[in-house]
Formats: sequence, C-alpha cells, structure tokens
Amino acid sequence: MAEINENQEFETQIIETIDENGETVELELLDIVDVEGVEYAVLQEVEEDDEYDEDAEVEAVLMRLIRKGDKVTFETIDDDEEFNIVNEYITSLYAEED
Repeated sequence: MAEINENQEFETQIIETIDENGETVELELLDIVDVEGVEYAVLQEVEEDDEYDEDAEVEAVLMRLIRKGDKVTFETIDDDEEFNIVNEYITSLYAEED
C-alpha cells in the first residue's frame, strides 16, 4: 500500500509487494494511466546498484490501482483481456513519446 499526493512534485515512489514465490519485491512507480475509467500503475522492479545493466531490457509491471480515501492499493490484473488492453494502451503511449 502506498500514498500518492498528486499536489506535490513527483517523487520516486517505491512499492513493496510479495511475488508468486513469497519473496518481497520492491517496485518503482513510473506512471499512472487511466484506461476506460480505471487507473493502472506502471511499475519497474528496483535493481540493486551492483545488478544494474544499462543494456538490459527493462520489463514493466502493470497493476490496477485502487483508491480508498487516502490509501492506494495495487492489484494484479488476472484477466488476460484486460491486461492486453492496458498493455496495448501503455505501449502506444510510450511509442508516441519516442
């Protein structure tokens, strides 16, 4: 769970979650997008400094963002169709920026 204050300058937001192996994983919040009225977070796994590889392909993690009052939670996207729609939208956004 993380809090996001949209009135302040964007600061690096680190989200801790548990992966499918029960390991704690730190993810950096890169972007929040709205797709068909639902907010989604674009996250990237935080790498240790000694693991950084400039040439490595970066994989994004997509999660549904749920706001309840001041609290924000992130949920996995289990539905393949929903995931594909969000992935295509985000891919098109970043392609336009390049």
